Amino acid sequence: MFQSLFADPTLLLTFVLVGFAAQLIDGALGMAFGQISSTILVSMGVPPAAASAGVHTAETFTTAVSGISHIAHGNVDWRLFFRIVIPGVIGGVLGAYVLTRIDASTAKPIVLAYLAALGLYLFYRGVMHRHTESRPKIVAPLGFVGGFLDAAGGGGWGAIVTSNLLVQGSNPRKTIGTVNTAEFFLTVTISATFIAALGWKAFTVATFGLLIGGVLAAPFGAWITKRVNPDGLLTFVGALLTATSGFGLYRALS
Repeated sequence: MFQSLFADPTLLLTFVLVGFAAQLIDGALGMAFGQISSTILVSMGVPPAAASAGVHTAETFTTAVSGISHIAHGNVDWRLFFRIVIPGVIGGVLGAYVLTRIDASTAKPIVLAYLAALGLYLFYRGVMHRHTESRPKIVAPLGFVGGFLDAAGGGGWGAIVTSNLLVQGSNPRKTIGTVNTAEFFLTVTISATFIAALGWKAFTVATFGLLIGGVLAAPFGAWITKRVNPDGLLTFVGALLTATSGFGLYRALS
């Protein structure tokens, strides 16, 4: 298997660079690794289930390093962590199971339109300095929906959970660090579900490249999160969410 992984170094390097850039953004802003990586794989002709399986397999390693880095920098709210991780894992298993058996793409444009609108709202609040912190009330259902859509759509845990927690007034730095740390447990469960359903064929050169690049970038994302002020983080999250969701919506409707 490893001979085939290193058969084309140029292709491997391409995915290493994609993984590095995607994880740097994800670690700093709490979203985008799955969206960026899955979009590239699907555009290259990889079936959605295989693309999601490959991305989540790589994320098992990248989120482990990212989570450790966020914990080291004090970016984790442990009370919030335990409120989202269990329902997130349950939703992730269900989403992975659904994706291996039916086409879950029909709801994708609706979800992307919602996220794009949410991104615009977060961007507005960041620019206008109108983020008032408060403890979020809707957490467990959000974790479940985020886990389900992440597995079924090949990514989206951070976009859904992080953005909605921020809308409820959660602290940006703590939210990003907590959601990233919880994502490790989500990706381990989703990857195991995909491997049980699809076998090890999901572990391709793309998966290996994303894994290498993501692991190298993970520590830097947590460092960036700790040093950017809350309004700046909110603005960046809003801009990124609007851009990625808007592009995904365009592709889904075209």
